[in-house]
Amino acid sequence: MKVRMLSLHGYPKELKRKYYKFGIEYLTDREILELLLLYAKPLRDIRNLADNLISQYGDFPQILDEPLNNLVAFPGMDTDTAILLKLIKDCPSHYFKKKACKKYSIRGGPDLIKYCQMSMASLSNEQFRVVFLNIQNEIIEIETLQEGTLNEAAVYPRRVIERALYHRATALIFVHNHTSGNVRPSSFDINITQMLMKAASAVDIEVYDHLIIGQKKYYSFRDSGLM
Repeated sequence: MKVRMLSLHGYPKELKRKYYKFGIEYLTDREILELLLLYAKPLRDIRNLADNLISQYGDFPQILDEPLNNLVAFPGMDTDTAILLKLIKDCPSHYFKKKACKKYSIRGGPDLIKYCQMSMASLSNEQFRVVFLNIQNEIIEIETLQEGTLNEAAVYPRRVIERALYHRATALIFVHNHTSGNVRPSSFDINITQMLMKAASAVDIEVYDHLIIGQKKYYSFRDSGLM
């Protein structure tokens, strides 16, 4: 049986061949960036741009975390290339969100956790999101209801309940990130969770969990016995 090999025309052949044969694990951050830039700028010398990006931001994840408008303004960059780089980060997040919306159970939601970590862990500001579920424990929608540092004046139980009734949700999961990386709940996190649970209970809506997302860890109120 003959194996059809991938055509490797164009610059740099050796980089394409290395990725094709060994996979991304054998590429450095600079090589990954070069390979991406190659497809965005096929007729341009992308080595200097890759070097400058690594020099400015430090590594590949930091580049992808940079706001789109900052990448567009980077010397040698253009809008199409910047969009491609941001799309690389957003696609996996979108993938896990879609998977999470197709299947979820109270006892386990690895796709939901992955989605939250990929979309929230590297944010420079805090976000409060609500996951709305139906009676079959299927995700109806995930909405961001607050951005910025969370405080007692920022999270409105009425707003949460209004959105839950709009979606006809029978259960909720709260999610927010800690930009410090420390996922232990603050006294405010505990108080606002109890307040939201009380408001939800008044309209016969259950709260399954409150997740705190950090860079490499997450904290579950339910798993920790706080719910």
